[in-house]
Amino acid sequence: MSSLSILCNAAVTAGVVSGVIALILGILLGTIIYKIVANKKIGRSKTNAVKIIEEAYAEAKSIKKESIIEAKEEAQKIRDEANEEAKERRAEIQKQEERLDQREEYVTKKETSLDTKQEQLENEKTILEKNKLILDEKISEQEEIKIQMLEKLEKISGLTKNQAKDLLIENITDEAKKDAGVLIKKIEDEAKEKGDKLAQDIVMSAIQRCATDLSSEMTVSTVALPNDEMKGRIIGREGRNIRSIESATGVELIVDDTPETITVSSFDPIRREIARLSLEKLIIDGRIHPGRIEEIVEKSTKEVDKTIKEAGENACNDVAIYNLNPELVKILGRLKYRTSYGQNCLKHSIETSIIAGLIATELNANVQVAKRGGLLHDIGKALDHEIEGTHVSIGVELTKKYKENEEVIHCIEAHHGDVAFHSIEAVIVQVADAISSSRPGARRESFENYIKRLEQLESICNDFKGVEKSYAIQAGREVRIIVKPEEINDTEAMYLAKDISKRIENEMQYPGQIKVVVIRENRFSETAK
Repeated sequence: MSSLSILCNAAVTAGVVSGVIALILGILLGTIIYKIVANKKIGRSKTNAVKIIEEAYAEAKSIKKESIIEAKEEAQKIRDEANEEAKERRAEIQKQEERLDQREEYVTKKETSLDTKQEQLENEKTILEKNKLILDEKISEQEEIKIQMLEKLEKISGLTKNQAKDLLIENITDEAKKDAGVLIKKIEDEAKEKGDKLAQDIVMSAIQRCATDLSSEMTVSTVALPNDEMKGRIIGREGRNIRSIESATGVELIVDDTPETITVSSFDPIRREIARLSLEKLIIDGRIHPGRIEEIVEKSTKEVDKTIKEAGENACNDVAIYNLNPELVKILGRLKYRTSYGQNCLKHSIETSIIAGLIATELNANVQVAKRGGLLHDIGKALDHEIEGTHVSIGVELTKKYKENEEVIHCIEAHHGDVAFHSIEAVIVQVADAISSSRPGARRESFENYIKRLEQLESICNDFKGVEKSYAIQAGREVRIIVKPEEINDTEAMYLAKDISKRIENEMQYPGQIKVVVIRENRFSETAK
């Protein structure tokens, strides 16, 4: 058993040893094969590297050769351009030298000519000096002769030198005034003929194209009642209803003996309109007591405010102005209830805007400025019962407050001549305002004011020296002045008309224009017996 074990162990050992030997041989063989394969790869890599280096060298050599060729060509090109430029410069220098030679030759000739002229001038100077001496001698002789002649004239005429001079100046001045007066009259007649025709064409065209109705209207200040019993209901027990109405509306109700009528009195047209609407609603409703009065007045106030806003918007639409400040639109609408000499101010403003736009179109002025100025020129009248100052100053402050255009503000400021005109649009607005307000039937004025205006007009004319009589005609739009022919000549009559018209402009206020006509005539009569 032991020998068998030994044999087995020996066999196992021999197998292990043979396996180890085989493994070692395999490793050695693999290493040899790997080295052989790696050497082959290294050899191929070296071959490729050498080939690449050779190709790169060949390519670099080719590029170098091409670069050298290109450099030579570029150098040759630069040399050619330099030669060409040098050639051109040489040609230009040669031309300049030729020009300098010509200029030098011209200067030489000029110097020669100047020398010749200087000699001539010296000769002429000598001659002039001789002539001056001769002339001085003759002047002295003439002065002596003149003194002798003046002495003889003074003895003959009996006038001194200064007296004769004054008489001559006076005669020449009178003659010059006559000639100047005739010339001025001729020029003015021609200018008036052309200017009047052009102005008439422009104004007539504007008026014809302005298709607005006559804007004259009476201020509503009475409310009609269905019967006299309604008066007692409006007054109420111990006058509580009428006091409530007056307190809520800010107006004064006058209940007198006039049948079926109540008079509404207030300086504020808006309050007067609210009171009128409220009374009409109360009369229709029949329930008249303080609570109902307050409710109706509040409702009427809202209606009037709405009407005012719509009136302002409609006015803007009528004249095609769409970018007006909303607050100015509301204030403009208040003019619906404002009148001036019986003319509705809102209608007057619309009419003025339209006429101003038409005239501006004819004169190539700024149409939008003229129209805005015409629409807003009387906007101050909407608040002149609430704010102190003239409607012009109020209008200027309002438009400045709401950032209106400076040119439009100037139109408002100048439309009554309070400031000097700085633009043609301001003049156009003033003309349009005068046309609208002076159209027949547009305005009415009291009989007393009318008489005072005519008397003032005639009084101004009669104050001038040489006026015999004066007559205001055509409702004060023309004044005819008869002068004394022995005191006023034709030239003085022309100046008199100018002086009277200027004084009328400075001292009177009137719508439109006043024509001044001076009449001078001589009448000779004999009686046949």
